[in-house]
Amino acid sequence: MSPNELQSELVDAKKELFNLRLQNATSQLDNTARIKEVRRNIARIRTVMTRKERGLA
Repeated sequence: MSPNELQSELVDAKKELFNLRLQNATSQLDNTARIKEVRRNIARIRTVMTRKERGLA
């Protein structure tokens, strides 16, 4: 993926995480495991971005 695609993917994941946290706080969230999945996805995206910046990938 290009850096722009990674950045847009990161923004989307952060928005989703915010919405999931909001739903969890108002007891509307059924699948709480989704929060963990999204957090890990954010970490993966950031890792790929860092590797590309350093020229390791």
